[in-house]
Amino acid sequence: MRGKKTDRRTQRTHRNLTHALVDSVTEKRFDEITVQNLIDRADIGRSTFYLHFRDKEDLIQQSWEGFLGFCVAQIDWPKVGTGAFFPVVLLFSHLQEVQPFYRGLVRSRKSESLMKSGSEYLSLKMAEGLKANLKHHPPIPIPILANYVATELFALLQWWLDERMPYPPERMDQIFHTLVNAAFRS
Repeated sequence: MRGKKTDRRTQRTHRNLTHALVDSVTEKRFDEITVQNLIDRADIGRSTFYLHFRDKEDLIQQSWEGFLGFCVAQIDWPKVGTGAFFPVVLLFSHLQEVQPFYRGLVRSRKSESLMKSGSEYLSLKMAEGLKANLKHHPPIPIPILANYVATELFALLQWWLDERMPYPPERMDQIFHTLVNAAFRS
């Protein structure tokens, strides 16, 4: 019973701090935001913050990886190479909803580093998933294929956001899967 209660508190703390971070980044540059600003906005104590995170960089990275981990958990591995296997609509729709946050990241010169870390994280998770789920090993080494898929996704995502989302997430899903499924079939 105690473990579940602690887990819920931890989730609530992470959620409140993530919301505080998103709201803060929409208002001012990331380097102008202090840990004190975040804990005040999230209504948590300083020691609680440092129990979970080293600094605000760790908070943004853990939040980003948590969201990407959720996306990875949605991958439909049997459809790799044949259909819509990655939850592109989920990812793009979420970032469409938090467009002011993305603009704040661009203004803060943080968007490129987050896209890069996201690509690296996804590449690693894709490689693990492909090794565990592919019945036949493709002619392209799995780490290279995983890196290609992750890099392609984040390049497409960044283009889409920078171009102010000219196509709906559903169309971007079709485009992404058309591009990457060809690599799996080759």
